[in-house]
Amino acid sequence: MQNKVAASSQQNVKKAVRAKKVALLAVFIALGVALSIYPGSIPVGPTKVFPFQHMINGILGVILGPWYAAVAALVIGVLRISIGTGTIFALPGGIPGAIVVGILYRYMSKSRWVPLTEPLGTGIGALVSAFIVAPIIHAPPIPAAAWAWLGLTAQWQLFLAAFWASSVPGAILGFIVVLALEKRGLLAKLTF
Repeated sequence: MQNKVAASSQQNVKKAVRAKKVALLAVFIALGVALSIYPGSIPVGPTKVFPFQHMINGILGVILGPWYAAVAALVIGVLRISIGTGTIFALPGGIPGAIVVGILYRYMSKSRWVPLTEPLGTGIGALVSAFIVAPIIHAPPIPAAAWAWLGLTAQWQLFLAAFWASSVPGAILGFIVVLALEKRGLLAKLTF
């Protein structure tokens, strides 16, 4: 009898934790979609630069882990595409960064600096966008004139530059939020 009560209690705790994760996920998805409307994104060639996606990736990668963060990036990307504030590049541009932050935090280092690694995943997404997605959808090239002063001419270089122009500020914002949560003692309470 005691084992059944303990097992039931354990199942209730797991359900409560899962419900909290889903609720937090929904809040951040809503935040991502709202921020895509105002202040919005910046068009760069066929992409739209949206630093707040990378901020959310950094925060959720730390708080909820890689898979919930990836789900948030996927849902935010799909919703942004559906309301016209994002492009198909929102998916390969957002999901890998969330996974990288989540994996590094969960399995390697529980450091507050981990959100700053989000551009590594976004770089992978930029290469996927340049070599796979853009040719499949026949996207127009990113104009090289704006990046010529950096010596960037190849499309993969331009995709990396555009994606990192979004990811680096977003990762810094995510780091600042995680740091603030940690200083207030909330990070330990929110991390699952």
